Amino acid sequence: MARYTDALCRLCRREGEKLFVKGNRCYTEKCAVERRKYAPGQHGQNRGKLSDYGVQLREKQKVRRIYGVMEKQFRMYFHKASRMKGITGEILLQFLERRLDNAAYRMGFASNRREARQLVKHGHFSVNGVKTDIPSYLLKPGDILEIREASKDLKAVRDSLEVAEHKGFPEWVEVDSVNVKGKFVRIPSREEIQLPVQEQLIVELYSK
Repeated sequence: MARYTDALCRLCRREGEKLFVKGNRCYTEKCAVERRKYAPGQHGQNRGKLSDYGVQLREKQKVRRIYGVMEKQFRMYFHKASRMKGITGEILLQFLERRLDNAAYRMGFASNRREARQLVKHGHFSVNGVKTDIPSYLLKPGDILEIREASKDLKAVRDSLEVAEHKGFPEWVEVDSVNVKGKFVRIPSREEIQLPVQEQLIVELYSK
């Protein structure tokens, strides 16, 4: 499977805002968006006004990059969302929030989604007592996500959890910091998914 291997900060600069792909670094003065408020590349400071299609495309790319999902998989989520009852854009974001790597990040077991995905792929997590190493695994309300016993003392996990405790956890998850496990309580509403995205533009893009 293809994956992005270039500098992560270029992604934020291309979208013109913080996507928090590097975790805690994004909150410091070292953040590239704070130091260079223009798109990367030779002509980054001279980009013209975007067309309607360009605006829609950038919104789609922004969401993809926030969650670290490739195009084919992102399109699959959209098609699944479009066949369900409800608001397609909201359901799309809910699918992304239910991903195992995202849930691990939301529960504070990793400082960013990329780190969470790596921990999942290396087999550090179990879901309802069963080892699960598929980052795209979709959690259901009531599922228990837990760091496996042999991995509970990982410094990266403990450090991330300590920072997350100070920031607070989303309302749709419950976290037991002592035992390093969490519960996916329910699927979040759109108001609870606090992301600077306009999902309706993505729906318009894919509906053409």
